[in-house]
Amino acid sequence: MKTMNNWLVALAVGSALTLTACDNSEQDKQTAGEEQNVAETKSPAAEKSANEQKEIVVYSSRKEHLIKPFFEQFTQETGIPVVYITDGAAPLISRLKAEGERSPADILMTVDAGNLWQATQEDILQPIESDVLENNIPESLQDPNNEWYGLTVRARTIVYSKDRVNPEELTTYEALGDEQWKGRLCLRTSKKVYNQSLVAMLIARHGEEKAQQIVEGWVGNLATAPFSNDTKVMNAIEAGACDVGIVNTYYFGRLEKENPEIPLALFWPNQDTSGVHVNISGAGITKHSSNVENATKLLEWLSSAEAQQMYAGHNMEYPANSEIKPVPEVEAWGSFKADDINLSKAGELQPQAVKVMDRAGYK
Repeated sequence: MKTMNNWLVALAVGSALTLTACDNSEQDKQTAGEEQNVAETKSPAAEKSANEQKEIVVYSSRKEHLIKPFFEQFTQETGIPVVYITDGAAPLISRLKAEGERSPADILMTVDAGNLWQATQEDILQPIESDVLENNIPESLQDPNNEWYGLTVRARTIVYSKDRVNPEELTTYEALGDEQWKGRLCLRTSKKVYNQSLVAMLIARHGEEKAQQIVEGWVGNLATAPFSNDTKVMNAIEAGACDVGIVNTYYFGRLEKENPEIPLALFWPNQDTSGVHVNISGAGITKHSSNVENATKLLEWLSSAEAQQMYAGHNMEYPANSEIKPVPEVEAWGSFKADDINLSKAGELQPQAVKVMDRAGYK
């Protein structure tokens, strides 16, 4: 469902009026007047120049409740308003491509490195010049050409029943295809980008042929048909339909928060080999942004200690900034070695991953 706040409605109406009724000089005056009104409404920093207060337009595939508190805090501290539209990653990427130079967007924010990589392939982002982002975000969590940066981290790891599984039995993602897990494995559907990225990284490590063998092992061990989301995977394990699964950590955190006595636990696989598969939510500046300076300021602020601590507590995610610790509830899950292959591979190899999963019969 698309979400649009009132400020973006005002922006769209103002733009339409400008195109039909104003020449260039009138447009400049109207735009300056609109910015001043927004700034006076949203921030006490009225003494700042109109350029400094020029609003930032964000297209986000993250839900409103996961982004609004951050934008409000940024505006409170800087006086720079932020307006936003939320929708799925694919529709937003298509929209940016269709809008081209006419797009009002300054930032694309989305989940999964595969989606961010796709945005670079569609040529809708631009390189970002920022020493702050370079210092705050590890190289493996940023685009090789600096077109996007990770802002939060989630691990896609193994979850198991504490009643029916000894964690010493668990080792790697690959081993979930072994005979001992036959009829005991639950998975989310292959149609979701999170599993596509996981398989893409298996291809990066092992090659396409070996990755297909691994996925075929998983399919052969399924206790039931794949589920539509990670929460249903964990509910099935809790109910005894299966014993192990693969989920994003923040889904486990939400479930654990609702029921601290839940008989499930996380296991960090591949600690002696490649490390745990991690992914991100992240953002980049759009190719045709008219507000690169303020957009960069917002991304830098989102990578700062203050915002990273907010992220960590708000959605049970790991900070992308390695200097910031997770919240105690997340830290209690234990530390792990993460896979350090650059996450751009999750997007680059995603088409092959989809084919591998299809050939392996993973629905």
